Amino acid sequence: MSLPQVCVCYLTRRTPSGELQVLLGRKKKGLGIGNIVGLGGKLEHGESAVDAAVREIEEESGLLVQAQHLLPFGVLTYLFPHREAWSQISNVFVCSEFTGTPRESDELNPEWFEVAALPVHEMWDDAKHWLPGVFAGTPARATFTFGPDLKTVIPNT
Repeated sequence: MSLPQVCVCYLTRRTPSGELQVLLGRKKKGLGIGNIVGLGGKLEHGESAVDAAVREIEEESGLLVQAQHLLPFGVLTYLFPHREAWSQISNVFVCSEFTGTPRESDELNPEWFEVAALPVHEMWDDAKHWLPGVFAGTPARATFTFGPDLKTVIPNT
């Protein structure tokens, strides 16, 4: 079975004092509603993960990025045995070059967060396992299986 492909991009910037920040937003609708998430979404038919990330960033935040500035930072597989339609493969990108000012969209309200204090307790349960590593330079490659509550990662046996 071939799983649907999605993309997620973590836009980063440095504050004047040198702190690393990441642009995240609380999901307003659809899968993961209420969670704080990175920018991204489903790949459209015939679209590459990079092209989808460029499009989704603009749709969700108003920011413009160029494809060559997206750094591929891994691939994650999400399995939802209790709701198989949610299972997907996510292409992870990080980008520090963009233009514009973030603005709210119908999907989410973008907000800058300190990487040193990621709100992982308000994100999908898997984020705590890999997202801090991405900001430390470690590409993310993992499979996460979610339990019957559709929220909690269950240990792989």
